[in-house]
Amino acid sequence: MDTLLLLKAAILGIVEGLTEFLPISSTGHLILAGELLKFNDERGKLFEIVIQSGAILAVIWEYRARIAAVLGGARHDPAARRFILNLAIAFCPAAALGFLFSKAIKAHLFNAPVVASMFIIGALVIMWAERRQHSIRVQTVEEMSPLDALKVGCAQAFALVPGTSRSGATIIGGMLFGLSRKAATEFSFFLAIPTLIIASLYSLYKDRALLAADDLGIWVVGLLFSFVSAFFCVRWLLRFISSHSFMVFAWYRIVFGIIVLLTWHYGWVNWVDS
Repeated sequence: MDTLLLLKAAILGIVEGLTEFLPISSTGHLILAGELLKFNDERGKLFEIVIQSGAILAVIWEYRARIAAVLGGARHDPAARRFILNLAIAFCPAAALGFLFSKAIKAHLFNAPVVASMFIIGALVIMWAERRQHSIRVQTVEEMSPLDALKVGCAQAFALVPGTSRSGATIIGGMLFGLSRKAATEFSFFLAIPTLIIASLYSLYKDRALLAADDLGIWVVGLLFSFVSAFFCVRWLLRFISSHSFMVFAWYRIVFGIIVLLTWHYGWVNWVDS
């Protein structure tokens, strides 16, 4: 196995793990990193999608006790059944819209002006959400109603537009709909489990012709580094939100949006074909 290719896989795994659960868009960062590393062909794009599974495994491991309790109590515990139902409801809007419009989205929205605009628009939404007066109705994910889940699911659907950020849409959307900062963040983590696993499996099935035994090494390395970096990122974010707002991420998104425009304008990154 090519050592340089393994290094690229490790770097992309770290980028995925660090950006998947922060409100800064993992897609935009992976497009940029893949282009700079010259690992942006069809095989590289499939790799970027599937290493999301490593990040999801980090969430599953972090919340393994709660997940086991929910699954174990699904038959006799109404709260566990409601939690599973909420995840299913929240999953549906993005899944349905993605199934119907994924080709159109890739054809028309994967370009620098759209990505940069969504980075900056998302930053402005975060700033507005942080400065408004919040009326918190839901303190924990266990208190969420099916309607709360549907609202967060609709917010997640905005992340189909590249540059929006799935975690950013669900966390800020949840806060705007009356969830506490902690509840919105944790529900975003839990919702990522079915969303990203199903997306990864679908991509694997659709592009199965690109799979090769010789690539096993880069898959293992990418998944491992994605898992480790996501694990520490999730723990850090939970501590961070206990005493900080998301304003720092808003400013970061503005800076990154400008970087997207500059790399596109000067031809450093081929955003149109990514």
